[in-house]
Amino acid sequence: MWRCLRPTPRHAIFAVRVLIAFAIPPFAFAHEAHPDHAVAASTEERAFLDENDAAMTKMMNGMAAKPSGDIDRDFTAMMIPHHQGAIDMAVLELRYGKNEQLRRIAQEIIVDQLQEIAAMKLAIGESVTETAPAPTQPAPAAAAATAPHHSDMQMNMSPDQMK
Repeated sequence: MWRCLRPTPRHAIFAVRVLIAFAIPPFAFAHEAHPDHAVAASTEERAFLDENDAAMTKMMNGMAAKPSGDIDRDFTAMMIPHHQGAIDMAVLELRYGKNEQLRRIAQEIIVDQLQEIAAMKLAIGESVTETAPAPTQPAPAAAAATAPHHSDMQMNMSPDQMK
């Protein structure tokens, strides 16, 4: 039984190939993840790129949670900012995007990710605000004072403002 677990040169070569496969893509695609803002075609695209960079930075900083010793809490501490980042980026698609199919997908992303965030919070015993407005809709006056903000970005917009 232990014989199959003994490393051989074939195992070492396979391990090196796996490491290379995972190491090269981040370097090869690093430039693609953040396009050069100097080539932005319009003020609107520049605004989109700037806001998207801010959303990505916020998400990555939020995902860098310190371990608490509780795997479930650590998982949610990293996943909730990840899901919130998806929401923030979907809001930007609604604000700046023109493709109706992508705008519908962005709306679905927002709903799905909000539901998953709520489910994760409930799973670890945190409370969830039931009356939080959709992030792209204006908050009712009473709920606006008590509802938590889903993002630092201005997401409480009317549909006309998103176009």
